[in-house]
This record gives sequence, structure tokens and C-alpha cells, in this order.
Amino acid sequence: MERVMAENLTAERVTFDLAKIALRDVNTYLHRQLADGDQRHFDLLNPDGAHNIAVGLDQPVTVEIHGHAGYYAAGMNKKASVIVHGSVGTGVAENMMSGKVHVKGFASNGAGATAHGGLLVIDGDAGLRCGISLKGGDIVVGGSVGSFSAFMAQAGRMVVCGDAGDALGDSLYEAVIYLRGEPKSLGADARFEPMTDADYATVAELLRAAGLDHDPKAFKRIASARSLYHWNADANQEY
Repeated sequence: MERVMAENLTAERVTFDLAKIALRDVNTYLHRQLADGDQRHFDLLNPDGAHNIAVGLDQPVTVEIHGHAGYYAAGMNKKASVIVHGSVGTGVAENMMSGKVHVKGFASNGAGATAHGGLLVIDGDAGLRCGISLKGGDIVVGGSVGSFSAFMAQAGRMVVCGDAGDALGDSLYEAVIYLRGEPKSLGADARFEPMTDADYATVAELLRAAGLDHDPKAFKRIASARSLYHWNADANQEY
């Protein structure tokens, strides 16, 4: 890889052609050869649906993936900004710590799963279990989300500009969902709550960060009813 890219590696904008360079070599370079605070811009061409592109980044670089990516694109992201000019497979931005991941197309299952921080933006629809076990990150979906999205979401915020499938917000903890459309159903312990001025401000902030211009007043708040927080021996398994 270094022989192929030597003339470009010190430039502010670097191009890796994955049709000519092994993804393993590109990821190795992004993991081991970046200095603290490196802010270079990397373009990855011809991803061809490869899995694990730009995973584990921990410097404030920008990585643009020009095409579709496979499973776990930008997983475990920290500090970096990753832009996918296409769609992604399962687990995009899984376990993200900080930074921003922006998918210009659609996302498959488990988008943003267990994300602790940062912002995930999906311009199109997202599949099943978007934001499952969310732990503090923010997710904005320009389209709709599939069933069991935000399942067991513990902290963080999710904005969905379209509709949602079955069991939205099942077993929510402290995370909050803002939905513009309608859910097929709400999950156990999830409920609609009145929007406050703080909620409208939050939605406006997240929409602005995602580059969307919907009216915040068109969104509804979904949060936990908190009836699952403690075991109730008298509930006879009925919640």
C-alpha cells in the first residue's frame, strides 16, 4: 500500500482505490499511521459493498466512501466524520463513541446499535432494530425505520422523519424517540408523551445537524412509561 500511495499520503486529501488496494491495508493505515489530531480527508473509491470499512477510527479525520458499503461500516467510530455516498449493510456505526456518520442512502438492520455518543444520519430508510440498545448517541433517519427500533434503548435520542414498524421503543429506558409519522405499534412500556419547548428545540437541533428542514412541531415524543424499571410480583407477567 505505501508503495502505491506514497506520493499522496502527506497530502491534505488522500485517495484510496479499493479496486487496487486491499481494504485491510487501508484500515491498517487509518489505525496506525495517523498522528494525534490528524484532520486529513480520505476518499475511498470502489468499495463494492465491502464489510468493515473505516472501522475503529480515533482521529478527527474525514473519510468519504464513494459507493455502497457492507456490514459494520464506520463501526466503533471515535472522533472521525464518515460519509457514505450510497447504502450500507447491517450495523453501520455500531458502538460509535463520538464523531459523525452520514449515510446518503439506506441502511440495513441494526444501524447505530449500542452507540454511546456521536451522531448517525441516514438520509433514506433504516431496517429492523435501528438504535437497538442505544447508549447515548443521536440518530436521525430521514425516512422510516423497521420493527423493534430503539429496542432497549438506554440513553440518547432518535429522530425518525417517516414511519416506524412494529414494537417501536420496546423496553425503553431513558432514551427518547421523536417520530414524525406513525408507528405500526409501540413496544412494551413505550408511550406517547406531550412535547415540550425543550423537545422542540432538541428536534430542531438534530434536524439542523442532519441537514433536514422539517418542522419540529410535526414530531411526537415517545418515551418510557417506566413500568418495567422494577420487578412487580403482582403483575402476573402482564405489563
